[in-house]
Amino acid sequence: MLEESSVSTLVNADEWRLRRELTDFYHLVDHFGWTELIFNHISVRLPDTVPGAQHQYLVNPFGLNYCEITPENLLKVGVDGRLVEPSAYPANPAGFALHGAIHEHRPDVHCVAHTHTDAVSAVAMKRSGFDHNNFYGAQFNGRVGYHDFEGITLYPEERARMLASLGDKHVLLLRNHGVAVCERDIPTTFLLLWTVQRAAEIQCKSGQLGGGDMVLSEAIRERCRSVATDLGSNMAVARMAFDAAVRRMRSDA
Repeated sequence: MLEESSVSTLVNADEWRLRRELTDFYHLVDHFGWTELIFNHISVRLPDTVPGAQHQYLVNPFGLNYCEITPENLLKVGVDGRLVEPSAYPANPAGFALHGAIHEHRPDVHCVAHTHTDAVSAVAMKRSGFDHNNFYGAQFNGRVGYHDFEGITLYPEERARMLASLGDKHVLLLRNHGVAVCERDIPTTFLLLWTVQRAAEIQCKSGQLGGGDMVLSEAIRERCRSVATDLGSNMAVARMAFDAAVRRMRSDA
């Protein structure tokens, strides 16, 4: 088994970059208070430039707090969530059921994040789900799949049903449960998760107020969604937002 301090000198440069970036993502989730003790996952697919890494992913060591995750102690697992390299930490193959299914069947997706925050879980309790009528909700209009609750996600036979519920979308609202978001890279997944979280918070707050809601037209929702990732200017908004959040987190430490 490798000592943690030796990992950075032995792994492929692309893998090391992803290990550092995924660690930052875990720490951001902790920083924003979106954690659920030791549970849930954020996973990232290893690129083809990493030798022998086809259908291999980085994910958190089961049993650690998100703030305890480092680039060195991240696990390398297969689509079943089982270790493909020795580690001092256990894997959680049952908890990786959703992640493994998405990674295996959605080649456009490289990062998956799952949370159970109060706001998101409250929206997941509502039959109508996200209403897409606030500034943030409009930005992922048409990108949400819905999956009915089948109990704790432990059973392999649910994988196909979860995939069918997600389809070609990037947000899966797990009814009576939480949410999973998936995107092409770590910064874009982070920004989508942040946007979903803000939409849920505002929807919950607005639901506490009297009076009817202003409902956005489908045309306006589509207009918001179409420019959300680059503000219509081909800017790398997700990368800028992710890096800024990391800087802020480190300055607050």
